[in-house]
Parts: sequence; structure tokens; C-alpha cells
Amino acid sequence: MDGLTWRELGEADLPALAGLAEAALAADGGLPLLTTTPLLRARLLQPRTLGAWRGGDLVAAVSVDADRTPATATGLVHPAWRGREFGARLLDWAEEQAADADLLLTTETWTAGAEALFTARGYSRTFLEWVLRHDLHAPPDVPAPDGVTVRPATLGPELFGAYRASFADRPGFAEPAVDEWLGDLRDDDDFRPELSLIARGPDGDAVGFVTVLGDWIDQVGVVPDWRGRRIGAYLVARVLGGLAEAGADGAWLCVNDDNPAAGLYRRLGFHDAGRRARYLRR
Repeated sequence: MDGLTWRELGEADLPALAGLAEAALAADGGLPLLTTTPLLRARLLQPRTLGAWRGGDLVAAVSVDADRTPATATGLVHPAWRGREFGARLLDWAEEQAADADLLLTTETWTAGAEALFTARGYSRTFLEWVLRHDLHAPPDVPAPDGVTVRPATLGPELFGAYRASFADRPGFAEPAVDEWLGDLRDDDDFRPELSLIARGPDGDAVGFVTVLGDWIDQVGVVPDWRGRRIGAYLVARVLGGLAEAGADGAWLCVNDDNPAAGLYRRLGFHDAGRRARYLRR
């Protein structure tokens, strides 16, 4: 590691951090939003930072928030600089900052090498998601389910009720306050009310929903008694068609590694674009 300069990172380094994230995403796939300023700040400009520079190039970076519970850390190594123990050095530094606190490692560009390092150090994976992309060249044509009508969703109790009914049977579901959940959508500049949809059965009750943020399918849900009727497939297909008509060059979503819905999304034309994960040491 001769010839490297190690120093703290700051706002002026955001362009270099974006370049590092772009290189990692190109090599590994993962969450493309990592290159955006808000997520770069949240992941790589936490209160304690360290970057490795070769000349004017940022080749590795790590960031830690030791005041959270658990403490959190994110690191990146440029693909051209891997295999030189950078990952181990970044993890050593993060563990020093966290001291005896529990430490949660966040990666938006999952790699098998990183997982091997983390598990060898005693971390347990607590979360793994696939990042999926649809190129929108041929949006799927899914027939409308019998007896189901679909309309643009209104931010109100009906939409929240559809969300709660769709997800309440999932292990570990923690129901948020209705105002909080709706407020998060209302306050998000990327919320697409014209593409977010609610599905109703013959009696007018909500049986499913989808919310859209920018060109991302944020959440899709179908209430338990109405599953197996391709309501989810129809809602996603409607969104894909709407995004294509609006001129989007692709559509994205994330789905948990063990969620059977991943198979549905792939059958609708989504392809794997990487993974993201979390690892915890207690």
C-alpha cells in the first residue's frame, strides 16, 4: 500500500465518492441509487470517515457512525485495487471506531469476497435483497383479473389499509403509524401518484396496491384472500407500461432474497442487477 495517502473525507470529496461507487456498481451490480448525493452522504459521509488516495484517485473509503445503536459502517474498495487486503484494513478501522458496540455493516454492492471476509470475522448476515431491473423494451401484457378494477391510488386510509392487510402476515412485520407511512410518500419528491395504483374487488374493498417512486416500484402488495389471482402481476405490468409510455429507460425494484415474488418479477421480464446486504456483529 505504498504511495497511498489516508485522510478524513468530507463534502468536497462527494465527486470522488460518486466515482468510486460507480466503479463498484459497474463491477458488482447493486443499488444504483448509491451514486446519488443523499445516499452517498448517508453511507460514506457518516461522522467518522477514512479514504485512501493514490494521487488524485480515491481507491477505498469507509465511514462509521459510532453513536447509533448498533453502530453502522459502510466501505468500498475500487475493483482495480482489490486483492490487496484493503477490505480487511477498512474493517479493522471500522471496528476500532465502534469499539465494544454492536456493529452493523451495510453494503449496497454485495460481493462474495466481502461476505467471506465478514463471516470470517464473526458477522452474521441479517438481510439480503436482489436489485432487479426491467429494460422496458417489451412491457408484459397481463390480463386484468376477473372482478378487479384498478385506479390511481390516493394518499389516504384506503391505501394504508391495503398496505397493512398485504404485509401484516409477514414475519417481523412492524406496523407504522398511518400518518407516518402516508407522510413518507407525500414528502418524497419522487412519488408518482399517477402510476401508483389501488386494486379493488367486486365489493369495492381494496385487495392490492403498488406505489412508485421515480422509476422504482417501491412496494407491491396483495391481501391474503386475493393472492393467486395475478393481481400483483397485473399491477406491476400496468406500472411498467406507464413508465414506458412516460419515456423511462428502465424500471427498478428490490426484493428480499427469500421472497417468492422474485420469481414473478423475473417472469415479467426483470433481470438481476446485483444484491445488497447487512451484516451484524454483537
